[in-house]
Order: sequence, then C-alpha cells, then structure tokens
Amino acid sequence: MNGLPEMLAVVIVRDGTLPGGADEAAAECDGAVLVAGTGTPEAANAFTAAQRIWTAEVPRTAPGALAAALAPLLAAVDVAVLPASPDGRDIAARLAFQSERPLFAGATRCTPKHVDLSRLDDSLEVRVALDEPAVVTLIPGVRGTPRPVAAPDPVELTITLPDVLDAEVVEILEPEPETVELAEAKRILGGGAGLVRPGEDGAAVMRTLTEVAAALGASAGATRVITDAGWSRHDRQIGTTGVVVDPDLYVAFGVSGATQHVGGLGRPAHVVSVNTDPSCPMTAMADLGIVADAPEVLRELARRLNGAADG
Repeated sequence: MNGLPEMLAVVIVRDGTLPGGADEAAAECDGAVLVAGTGTPEAANAFTAAQRIWTAEVPRTAPGALAAALAPLLAAVDVAVLPASPDGRDIAARLAFQSERPLFAGATRCTPKHVDLSRLDDSLEVRVALDEPAVVTLIPGVRGTPRPVAAPDPVELTITLPDVLDAEVVEILEPEPETVELAEAKRILGGGAGLVRPGEDGAAVMRTLTEVAAALGASAGATRVITDAGWSRHDRQIGTTGVVVDPDLYVAFGVSGATQHVGGLGRPAHVVSVNTDPSCPMTAMADLGIVADAPEVLRELARRLNGAADG
C-alpha cells in the first residue's frame, strides 16, 4: 500500500460502529486512519477527526485473521496506533506479534519519535523513545479531539482473511453503565464538591450517584476534587487532566464548572446543572439549570427510583 504516512491510526469496527477513542487515534496520527472490519463505509463517514481514510471491509471481525491480513499492509508504517478499545487491545497484541514489532500499551500521547505511557494507575507517566517500528494503543478519553471536520471519501482496499487458528466470538454483551469507560458513555451524571456536605462520607455519596446513574442508564463521573479526596477512582475523573468525554447528556451535581473540568466535556448535546449558584459557569453553559441543593436533589432521585423499583 503506497502513500502511507509514518504514523497511521488503525481502527477496528463492527457493524459500522466506531469504538471509543477512534477519533482520538485519528487525530494523534494527523487524521490518517485505516478502518478495518465490518460496515467500514458507514464507520468512515462517522469520523470527525479524519483527513485521510482507507477502508478494508472483511466478512467478519476475526482478530487473528485480521491481524495477519493487516500486518503486510502496514509494513511501510513506522507507528500503528490503535484505540485501546476491546477490539483495539485484542488486535494490537496480535498485530505486534505478526509484524514482529514491540507493543506499547496504554499510551496517552504518541509521536513518530516517542510514546508517553500511563503506569501505576495513572500516577506515573513514562516516556519511551521509538527507535524501531512499533504498535501503540492509545487510551480513550485522554488526548481529546480537534474541532470536527467532514470525513473525506475513503480509499477502499481489498484484503483477504487467511485461514488461521482464531478466536470465535460467541456473544457481544453491552457494557454495564457502572463499568463502561467514561469516554464511551452516552449519558453521564457528574459529581462535584457541592455534592458532598462537610463531614459527610464522600465515598458513600458517590456510590449513591453511581446507583442513580445506573438506574437511569447512565455512568457516574466526578471532578478532580472528588477523585483527589479518594471518593471516586481516577478513571472516573472528567477533565483535561482526567478523561475527555463527549456524551449526549451530562447532568452535573454540585459542579461549579472550573475550566479544567469543562475542558474535558467535549461537545455534549445536552447539559443539566444542579447547583445553588445560578451564576456558576456550569449553570451558565447548561441547557437546563436547576437552582437547588445538589445533595437533596440526588437523595430525592434515589428515593423515587427506589420506590419505582419496589413498586
């Protein structure tokens, strides 16, 4: 395959659906992306950060066969970057083996010369020089994406899946809202400092938020104040130093709207703010501002949802 850049995003799709982190991987590679799997034409049109797209449609997303078919195509590429989605992580290891390249998993940034890796539960970042061709997985929700651009017309490639010993997909289960990666969540309830009163058990409050979110088919997120206090895991932190999200709905409980937090919100379609301060930045940017005590609103929601479940 001629004309390939030295860095190329490789995005594996099923039935035309982009995985979490697809646009971030494309942006990290200056918009150059190869889309492989099933439903690639639909997936190619869904990109917002791609400037050059190649598609490779196959009858099934078989990890071993797909890695074996992609390895020779990527021989001219120095760094292949895959989003660290379930399929991306699976294919990346197999692709590294097939192409005899080192695999650098869990990257936060990548260039043709080096890769930054997140280690020790995001408490340590390690920079590694790239002195040979490599395969990299990029953590979704960390890099962010630039302003959306229209997806270009893709260049279609023809690949044949070889007959190799492979894993068989028995069933694909939708992730539970409580455990889904925030970067992939479409509905998020976020907790800020205003959700925890002085002297209260912040961890218990966040558990209640998580339960309410799950009952509403949403995921729970938090501000840095909450995660720094140890009331929520770091992978639940929304912001420029946490996870960059892009949900359809974001409901902020007691979130003031600091620049660091708002910078990680992406472009949510709808924002609801629950805060006693009608002039705080979060309420100012919201489609609906509820001027009320966030802890009381959360407790009332939990009571009503529990009553509905009991009934």
